[in-house]
Amino acid sequence: MKVLVMGGNGFIGSHVVDHLLAGGHKVRVFDRAPERYREPLKRVEYRLGGFDDTFQVAEALQGMDAVCHLISTTVPGTSNLDPVADVQSNLINTLLLLEQMRKKGMKRILYLSSGGTVYGNPESSPIREDHPLNPISSYGVVKVAIEKYLNMYQQLYGLEPVILRPSNPYGSRQGHSGVQGLIGTLLARTLAGEALEVWGDGSVVRDYMHVSDLARLCVTALESDSCGVYNAGSGQGHSINEIITLIRDAIDQQLQVNYRESRAFDVKEVVLDISRAKAAFGWQPKVSLADGISDQLQWLRTL
Repeated sequence: MKVLVMGGNGFIGSHVVDHLLAGGHKVRVFDRAPERYREPLKRVEYRLGGFDDTFQVAEALQGMDAVCHLISTTVPGTSNLDPVADVQSNLINTLLLLEQMRKKGMKRILYLSSGGTVYGNPESSPIREDHPLNPISSYGVVKVAIEKYLNMYQQLYGLEPVILRPSNPYGSRQGHSGVQGLIGTLLARTLAGEALEVWGDGSVVRDYMHVSDLARLCVTALESDSCGVYNAGSGQGHSINEIITLIRDAIDQQLQVNYRESRAFDVKEVVLDISRAKAAFGWQPKVSLADGISDQLQWLRTL
């Protein structure tokens, strides 16, 4: 299969590319910039351009069988600062992509939504895919809107979308500047000998998923005939304080932690029910949180 990976030079995208190549697929990457942490791969065709450039996107789609849509220009923590820009850069540009696919007769698309922000504050735990969608950030609202448009294009034009709602992915090649990615940020600050900054009292619980498990699921789902929405996570919840304890164990030293005032948009607990993805794709996460943290720590030490 010839697959266009949009956002293929990013953290998650680069791992999806690895798994696609391992599965024998031909890969073309469309992204705004080269990979940050490694040289271009010889077996990959790269196209650099903006998601808002319809001509470049149309050229990138030419000759492809399927699309992995992994692009997001915002993160939950910043999306509310400019919701209009969030809608323009993510929702509008995704609609333009879907129109390009419709005109070219392309059907198969995998879309990476969000397993935390689309649900908002959960009414039950673990969260199933049929849980009400009540996002409290622009990021989540836009993700839900894109999901709805994918469903509309499926009903009207025969699009074949498979949507994954991942929890909190972490692992090698993840940025660690503090914008997004708790584990990477905490590890980077630890290695730099800096104090760890935590929003709230550290009791916020999340479902952390190693990026290799997510990438493997992306490829398996894309290769399948399945359409619809699937949670993607570890199925287990861990508090920030538990993460800090695991980091302390991995690095074998005491850590200084500064707790700051909690943020209104931070959902208190998000743990995903992943039984649907397991049943549909014969998939299950393999990397434990302790092993994943050790792996990311080793990678950061090579930088």
